[in-house]
Amino acid sequence: MKLRAFIRSVRAVWRVGFLSLPTAGLAADSPVEIRLGTLAPTGTSYHRNLQEMGERWRKTTSGGVKLTIYPDGRQGGESAMVRKLRAGQLNAAALSVVGLSEIDPAVCGLQLMPLMFRSWAEVDYVREKIRPQLEGRLRDKGFVVLCWCDAGWVRYFSKEPAVHPDEFKRLKMFTWAGDPDQEQIMKRLGYKPVPLETTDIHTGLQSGMINVVLTPPFFALAAQFDRSTPHMLEMNWVPIVAAVVIKRETWAKLPPASLKAIEQAATEAGANIRAQSRQEDEKAVAAMKQRGLKTHPLTPETAAAWQALAEKAYPMIRGKQVPADIFDEVRRLVAESRNSATTPAQ
Repeated sequence: MKLRAFIRSVRAVWRVGFLSLPTAGLAADSPVEIRLGTLAPTGTSYHRNLQEMGERWRKTTSGGVKLTIYPDGRQGGESAMVRKLRAGQLNAAALSVVGLSEIDPAVCGLQLMPLMFRSWAEVDYVREKIRPQLEGRLRDKGFVVLCWCDAGWVRYFSKEPAVHPDEFKRLKMFTWAGDPDQEQIMKRLGYKPVPLETTDIHTGLQSGMINVVLTPPFFALAAQFDRSTPHMLEMNWVPIVAAVVIKRETWAKLPPASLKAIEQAATEAGANIRAQSRQEDEKAVAAMKQRGLKTHPLTPETAAAWQALAEKAYPMIRGKQVPADIFDEVRRLVAESRNSATTPAQ
């Protein structure tokens, strides 16, 4: 009996000792839950790549990281998502420069300088040169950049045909809510901006509140804006540059041993999104043409008029929407990119 009692006591001690061992890193631990908001429509390549990124996180951490994605603007427009990030209702988001600028305005140099970039090669060149500075500024504001993305070139979609800059002055143009500087610049240039959240564009078009939408073809197709705005100006106004960001406090909770794998999955997701979105941009135009979209090319004269408008806007943008040092650096890097592209290799 004494032997049996001894064995039972040893087993009890063994069980208590085992259960009290540290369990960090085991799948049984409560996972770090990441709630990510995005405007990307469900089922698009943008959305699918985010899903694949989350699945890789889950596998590489043995279930220690759980990513829940809210697509289709379910968490509101970009301004609303930034507010939810700050309130703790979200802890990650895929944001264009419109949303990122509410965290730090330096990112505006990648998007809010119309007709500054002529190609994706120029966008890539400039972004990589200033990326460390931008990421440092965002981190200082409490956000870690997981990856950089883009979503096509912004083009003008309108209810009636318009090509020359002056023709758009009689129309009511959508502009992103939460950007009063952009609204004031457009008014000073003679246009009629109507600030709305992206999620309110359809209502604005149906009510007549707006009749021009500035958006990439990919998003216009997915949201079916072309049904209400069947005319598109063939001009690459600005690129839509985006980033997936996570709150710094959430980043600090991720398992240290898995950080490199988490970063790698995010970097690859960003590269895939960039490559696929650029292909889908022109495919979207072709698809919308099949259902009635009419495209209007620029003539040399109208192209010159638009460039003159952009040059007129630059002094209003510099130091207002885009910090002066970033504006000057972007312009310098664009020129550097063009010079290196035309200079023969030594």
